[in-house]
Amino acid sequence: MVLGASAGALNAWAIAGGATPADMLQEWRDPLIGKIMQFGIHGTGFLKPQPLHAKAREMVERFQPRTPFGMPLVELPSLRVRLVRGHEVTWRHLAASCSIPLGYPPVKLDRHRYVDGGLRSSLPLWAAEEMGASEAIAVNCLTALPFRAMRAMMRPRAPSPKLRVIRIEPSEKLGSLRDALVWSPLNIERWIELGERDANRVMSSVRM
Repeated sequence: MVLGASAGALNAWAIAGGATPADMLQEWRDPLIGKIMQFGIHGTGFLKPQPLHAKAREMVERFQPRTPFGMPLVELPSLRVRLVRGHEVTWRHLAASCSIPLGYPPVKLDRHRYVDGGLRSSLPLWAAEEMGASEAIAVNCLTALPFRAMRAMMRPRAPSPKLRVIRIEPSEKLGSLRDALVWSPLNIERWIELGERDANRVMSSVRM
């Protein structure tokens, strides 16, 4: 099974839908991916929703899960976390998964409003366990101080001790907040190289 939160949900959706490593590299190297985040003031934030929604529609048209898929969403105003699975997902769910609070507007689904699942579940290991996993390889790129502080305040739901987890995390700083918001080919290449190196380092020490 493949799960993801926030932008990781888009990655997970594509991978569950059969995208190859080469497909994923091409996706992130495409300058058009950088146009998803466009400045535009509205009632609930500062990022235009239209480019994100268009990308979500495109992803649903291109991919449908061939393996079990799941992602968390956060309901407003309760901040309750909802697990959405492959057969339930529409483009609106994918858009909601990336709707950063105070950036993009919430997405309305079934009379409720939802935002980025990473707000309370950036590493949804509990969801993998709920879907039947006993082992997980977890890619955790949000290790900087602001994200650690947010997790401390939000107290994300944790998996049980029974879940065996192999964590892959950056061995170097990924960059500034601006680096996360503004697409750069140099950053993309550095992150790809770093991710491959860190993954190989961790997996080479693991007996599967």
